[in-house]
Amino acid sequence: PKPLMPVGDYPVIEMLLKWLRRNGVTDASITIGYLGHLIRALCGDGAQWDMNIAYSEEPEPLGTVGPLNLIRDQLDETFLMLNGDLVTDLDLRAFQAFHKEHGGLVSVAVFNKDVNIDLGVIDSEQGRIHAFREKPTLQFQVSMGVYCMEPGVLDLIPKGVPFGFDDLMYTMLERDLPVHVFEHRGCWMDIGRPEDFQHAQEVFEKNHQTILGS
Repeated sequence: PKPLMPVGDYPVIEMLLKWLRRNGVTDASITIGYLGHLIRALCGDGAQWDMNIAYSEEPEPLGTVGPLNLIRDQLDETFLMLNGDLVTDLDLRAFQAFHKEHGGLVSVAVFNKDVNIDLGVIDSEQGRIHAFREKPTLQFQVSMGVYCMEPGVLDLIPKGVPFGFDDLMYTMLERDLPVHVFEHRGCWMDIGRPEDFQHAQEVFEKNHQTILGS
């Protein structure tokens, strides 16, 4: 499982849980599926980090957001949802305060990411080139995989079918429901792709004290 991939000397999920604890989170529910028993073996009940960790098991892959239905009865107040394969120093208290201030069902932590395009990019109109950029670097505002949500969002999530963050965004945009973004300018690494995983190793080697909060 990706959450067990090591960054430096630590599995990503261990770094993630320690970061949550430093930000005042004491209760967590981890959704597991294939090889989930390995995550259970590492994290246990969370006592080693002064946390309470519970588990919910997907009967089949339910996407990014669909697993919230498995713990629907427990989500009766504002809660955080996050991917299990990221490393960040985001200030969760500031993020939650932003969410409360702006209202709405969902706030998304975002990061400005540069993407190198290793091709010549052509802009054309009616069959004629009007601009050309050789191997440009483009910047996009991307989701960090960290979300602050209200229980009301559960009414938008269908039961028993895969439902991703993209599906949730399309649904909320179609219904004109506001989604606010909280921009983070510090550290954020998603290890889901090989190149990002390698980059995480390099960044951790240089900045492990900042990332680990020590």
